Amino acid sequence: MSVLVYTESEQGAFKKTAFEVASYAKAVANQLGTTVTAVAINANDTNALGTYGVDKVLNISNSQLDKFNANAYAAALKQAAESEDAKVVVVSSSADSKYLAPLLAVGLNAGYATNVVAAPSSTSPFTVKRTAFTNKAFENTQINTDVKIVGVSNNAFGLVENSGSASAEEFSPSIPESGVTVESVDKATDKVSIADAEIVVSAGRGLKGPENWGMVEELADVLGAATACSKPVSDLGWRPHSEHVGQTGKPVASNLYIAIGISGAIQHLAGINASKVKVVINTDPEAPFFKAADYGVVGDAFQVVPELIEKLKAFKAQQ
Repeated sequence: MSVLVYTESEQGAFKKTAFEVASYAKAVANQLGTTVTAVAINANDTNALGTYGVDKVLNISNSQLDKFNANAYAAALKQAAESEDAKVVVVSSSADSKYLAPLLAVGLNAGYATNVVAAPSSTSPFTVKRTAFTNKAFENTQINTDVKIVGVSNNAFGLVENSGSASAEEFSPSIPESGVTVESVDKATDKVSIADAEIVVSAGRGLKGPENWGMVEELADVLGAATACSKPVSDLGWRPHSEHVGQTGKPVASNLYIAIGISGAIQHLAGINASKVKVVINTDPEAPFFKAADYGVVGDAFQVVPELIEKLKAFKAQQ
């Protein structure tokens, strides 16, 4: 018996979330006194997984899995879990994992806990801490099924390095026929992904127009951050919808979230509440965002942000 973990990759390279869920799986395995087996799909090099606690890698190389398909991926993971007699399966909170995990849960007759933020407080009964009510509260959830699936919130557990190496073996699951065909995938390749970003710089209508987004992108570049926006901004066409964060857009669980010229509608706050540190820059001291923020700057973004950029550049130059 081992803890099984699905380690996501893109174009052959592991995502940051792969190492985070591997770290989490190692913590669970230590509690259970067992090992960690990772499932890697079309990954080029699996050696790095050993650094984060993986003992064995089931390497799946199959052209049918080049493009994500929830049914096909769930079928592959089900067969891997059964092969390893895994009683705990760990996945991330990425969009792909949230699609496949419920299907996997049905296939394994497993309980599935989402938005988990800490290692189990108990393994008998198996109890995990997870966020609830759009990240406004925490709850302790028991999973009482024989097989358990844990979805770890992004940036919640962190990366934990372990000394060791992972053995690798080829695994060839049976892939079912699918009625879904992926024709193409359009994705920005020159930016940090919002889903994987540790820092997100977001802006709203306070920037007055798309022509003023240069300073947002410059601040993001200095910080190595992803850029994002509020819903009205994407609705107006100032920024692409792929950058829209909030309850009706992409959820953000970054370590640092900087909101520039965003008043803080409840839908926006619900989508970014999982971020650890929230900073707001706004001219209106009564903006709702100030009540949710850890740090606030009351001021004109067109003055504050350029000065912040210069200070950060000067600080980096001293390093």
